Amino acid sequence: MNHPLLMLLFTTALAAQIPSAPPQVGEPTRKQVAGTLLSLENLYHPTQKIPFLERPKTQFSWMLDGSLLSTRTEEGKLSITRMDLKKNTSVPYFEPDQVVAELVKLGVEQDRARRAVHRGALTWDKDFRQFIVPVETDLYDIELGKDGPKAQRLSSAKEAKDDPTFSPDGKKVAYLQGNDLYAVDLATRKETRLTTGGSPTLFNGRLDWVYQEEVYGRGGFRAFWWSPDSQRIAYLSLDESKVPVYTLVDDRGQSQKLLEARYPKPGDPNPVARLGVVDLNAQTTWMDDPYPGKETLVVQVDWDPKGLLLASYQDRLQTWLELRRFEGTSSSLMLKESGKAWQERLPLPVFLKDGGFIMESDRTGHRHLYRYDKKGKLMRAVTAGTWEVREFFGVDEKQKRVYFSATENNPAGLDGYSVDLDGALPNGLMARHTLRGGTHRMKFSPDFQVAVDTWSDAHSPTQVGLVDIDGRVVKTLDGRVTKEFRDIRFGRIAFQTVLTKDGFPMPTMLVLPPDFDAKKKYPIFQHIYVGPQAPQVVDAFSLRCSGTTS
Repeated sequence: MNHPLLMLLFTTALAAQIPSAPPQVGEPTRKQVAGTLLSLENLYHPTQKIPFLERPKTQFSWMLDGSLLSTRTEEGKLSITRMDLKKNTSVPYFEPDQVVAELVKLGVEQDRARRAVHRGALTWDKDFRQFIVPVETDLYDIELGKDGPKAQRLSSAKEAKDDPTFSPDGKKVAYLQGNDLYAVDLATRKETRLTTGGSPTLFNGRLDWVYQEEVYGRGGFRAFWWSPDSQRIAYLSLDESKVPVYTLVDDRGQSQKLLEARYPKPGDPNPVARLGVVDLNAQTTWMDDPYPGKETLVVQVDWDPKGLLLASYQDRLQTWLELRRFEGTSSSLMLKESGKAWQERLPLPVFLKDGGFIMESDRTGHRHLYRYDKKGKLMRAVTAGTWEVREFFGVDEKQKRVYFSATENNPAGLDGYSVDLDGALPNGLMARHTLRGGTHRMKFSPDFQVAVDTWSDAHSPTQVGLVDIDGRVVKTLDGRVTKEFRDIRFGRIAFQTVLTKDGFPMPTMLVLPPDFDAKKKYPIFQHIYVGPQAPQVVDAFSLRCSGTTS
């Protein structure tokens, strides 16, 4: 088996802080010891493969009271545990087989009920007091109480139902059936069809392929949003009748099949988007198009805390973005962002108690946070520097701290930070809440005092721990470094920089095979699928970056 020299170039135009003394080519970044070399056999053989990794299998969610809910599915069995961090206790949140029994009472065949529940595909309300479990084409609401779970079927229709979503008050559920939007009242079980006219070319409340793949994010097709008072739903209606049909060949089976999909190539018409608001009596009010006659994209939709509709628009070339707020059917401009070549789709603002808000922006060439007053006037930058804010976690207004993750410490890694809401820049009163290097993906508790930290670096597999505000690991939650992993003989990894023609210090990652001999020639593998949203030079664990692939 040959061991190629693997070189990954991070070609995104993101400036970053570069280590002052990066490792030189061929310099080991971890101690080399005798051990097992990875091979196709010990990685993938059906009977001889070795369990090198114990990947995390648990999902963690913070409850409003600060408890931590852990959901784990292993060997076809679901377990859900509630951790009370103040009392240091951990107890089952409910017994899944009791839910199975409730579904059986409603006529669900037991094996179907067991598969549906133990699959763990549950949709919770915001209070974690009830959830929806899909059973083939049916939806069932499960309410948790002192006497155990109680189930009710939400619809009698046999058609498939997608993206069930609780209203904020937890009393109603909206979902998609075909290409139309429905809602059901949980108390009366009254079902209402909210939209009509859905067809293969008209999508009400559902994203088409282009919008989910290229705008809202791969995998999610929901295009409806409950209002804060649970009385209205904003939704997109996408007309793709003018989008050309593209023919594909499905050759995964023994017989080939022709598939057709609406797919616009460059210059072809995109779906035409309309933004509407429907009430629970199925009456839709259409919002005025702020750009009549122009080809625009509706790239974000939601509501502000006062129940006013928000939407972000971009031109087709995505050189600008406008955030607009609707009162009635007309909208006013809140802010506008522009880019010389490209303007990224930005998250909607996070509002403060005084009516102001925090907004993300790439205006300096780096993603940072900015504070606006309630009239939409820019007050100040909250963060600044030649590094990137990657995720905005929220604001603790009581302590006046803003929490986020960023590349400030390591351009190839990710750390958790907070900064004073009213502090001075650059980096005024900024605190780092992670101790180890590498990549940290964090979920902070509601009071921002602890976080679930999913961590790895280029040498260490993914581990999940509960960390305090100073970054100390309080409790290991998931993931384990096995003896088999410790016995692996890894290659060498070096993070370096290469100056581009325009003088940009481009981060690179060089992975060499075990027993690398500088006097020998090796084949080179260079990964070129990169970009601002898909970096390949990352200080995170991946077997493909172990120097042992072939």
